[in-house]
Amino acid sequence: MDINFNKNEDHNKLLLSELNKRLAKVSLGGGKSRIEKHKAKGKMTARERIDYLLDTNEKSIEIAAFAGEDMYAEHGGCPSGGVVVKIGYVKGKPCIVVANDATVKAGAWFPITGKKNLRAQEIAIENKLPIIYLVDSAGVYLPLQDEIFPDKEHFGRIFRNNAIMSSMGITQIAAVMGSCVAGGAYLPIMSDEALIVDKTGSIFLAGSYLVKAAIGETIDNETLGGATTHCEISGVTDYKAKDDADALDTIKNIIDKIGDFDKAGFNRSDAKKPKKNPEDIYGIVPKSRADQYDMFEIIKRLVDNSEYDEYKAGYGQTIITCYARIDGWAVGIVANQRKLVKTKKGEMQFGGVIYNDSADKATRFIANCNQKKIPLVFLQDVTGFMVGSKSEHGGIIKDGAKMVNAVSNSVVPKFTIIIGNSYGAGNYAMCGKAYDPRFIVAWPSAELAVMSGNSAAKVLLQIEKASLEKQGETFTKEKEDALYKKIKDRYDNQVSPYYAAARIWTDAIIDPLDTRKWISMGIEAANHAPIEKQFNLGVLQV
Repeated sequence: MDINFNKNEDHNKLLLSELNKRLAKVSLGGGKSRIEKHKAKGKMTARERIDYLLDTNEKSIEIAAFAGEDMYAEHGGCPSGGVVVKIGYVKGKPCIVVANDATVKAGAWFPITGKKNLRAQEIAIENKLPIIYLVDSAGVYLPLQDEIFPDKEHFGRIFRNNAIMSSMGITQIAAVMGSCVAGGAYLPIMSDEALIVDKTGSIFLAGSYLVKAAIGETIDNETLGGATTHCEISGVTDYKAKDDADALDTIKNIIDKIGDFDKAGFNRSDAKKPKKNPEDIYGIVPKSRADQYDMFEIIKRLVDNSEYDEYKAGYGQTIITCYARIDGWAVGIVANQRKLVKTKKGEMQFGGVIYNDSADKATRFIANCNQKKIPLVFLQDVTGFMVGSKSEHGGIIKDGAKMVNAVSNSVVPKFTIIIGNSYGAGNYAMCGKAYDPRFIVAWPSAELAVMSGNSAAKVLLQIEKASLEKQGETFTKEKEDALYKKIKDRYDNQVSPYYAAARIWTDAIIDPLDTRKWISMGIEAANHAPIEKQFNLGVLQV
């Protein structure tokens, strides 16, 4: 191994160590003392409930673990958005589980909590997966009610989705394992079946204090909306459980009896591990986002047997298009080639840049994958489309639009892995979040922004410098350097993968070695939803 490989490996393993530390921190939710108080009530934590429910020794993935990170400091923070979301197996069936974390502000809904719950429901709808809600929430977080209550993508959309999923035949099961108040009370009751835990679970539109204030009635919460009330008097819930474990066992038994599903029919053969060592990825991905490397070396460490069939190998070489298998599943890979390439005409093209010919090639390949019903995997490390007179005269905007059109209208499942740069329109063309990938995840080496921190800082510096000079300020080299650093530091924070993950622009930040698992579980989930639309590009500027 050369010295650069070793330097890259050290850097990327440090990034991975930082990822694991951050995951360990958010997994504590509201902190150890609140966990102890929660468990003193005889309740499992949100993560314990999910772990108990999911099949042991089976793989699982967590959605949006970093939701809300560093976003609500003035409100005491909201680790993981106050809700834990995992996809795993219950009695051998893939399910998505949504569990309120009552150690975080009593499970109250922050704006990011609503966004995360909607993302979970979106995954269930797209893939027709059963969804299980483990409810333990105080309802809307009132200091931020204006950001969570009234709009289309706010709290009320959850119940609308409950109704839509029910009409689609998607199984929804809810267990009330703690508080379930006000508008939130509709969620479990709009599910197919609802459970409630005796003595700890409660459901009511208004608690005892509000009832006293509103109508003068004196009543305790258990009599008002406890398990006995709703299982024996109101009929609101279907099962009474003696404790958390009993409720979760009941859910397992319900899921176990669900019938088979119609399949999309994606091709799968026996899974094979890559021949090339996946751990080499740490040494291949460069420390500097400006450095080049060969994306084929990454692909060889992700695909079965390290084998692939390249499409249009000699054309449009700054985008790689190839067929392969990942964990047995047939996939079409669209990847940014990150090394300098030489065309047949002897011209040099920069790695990570999308040129006219590479956009044209990708468009054709995406259409082919849709024709053959092959899921698409996008490996992003892109700085954007090529600029300059030659590209503009060659119609780069037209060719880029064709690629974006193909990505937008694609009907096969898409999965996006952000390896490095994800800048500008390159993010869009390579299936960014706006283009409905089933999953979009980032490696710790990823950056998401309109442009790199260095480029953006230079542009913003010139604007700010001109503004200050108009006000009569003179600039020394020291003052200019200090201003540049201030701007770049601010911008670099925003291009961080954690900034994106906090806002759920990505579903997760993952260890590169988990990439195969995410893609495989994603296609398995997508196989539950037969493709109902025809691929159609609409009107194109040819």
